[in-house]
Amino acid sequence: MERHKAVLLEHSLSEEDVSRIIEMAWEDRTAFEAIAVQFNLNQDGVIRLMRSQLKPNSFKHWRARTRGQVTKHLHLRVAGVSRHQSRQHNKLHR
Repeated sequence: MERHKAVLLEHSLSEEDVSRIIEMAWEDRTAFEAIAVQFNLNQDGVIRLMRSQLKPNSFKHWRARTRGQVTKHLHLRVAGVSRHQSRQHNKLHR
């Protein structure tokens, strides 16, 4: 609980902001840069937040999943990937 409060105070984030950042960080196609623009929290800040908010095993799983992942870094993405949602998303509604 103390770590949670420290993260909130350090970055002036509400509990809702922390929840949304965690959700965005778990999403494969949300780049760290998108989190930085919306919450003024760079990749290192997101990693620190995730470490303080997740259980150790969950954090290790998340880090393994995001390390080197092309879609989490805008500069590594292919030029054609400019959307958050995949082309298959909501296919039934087209």
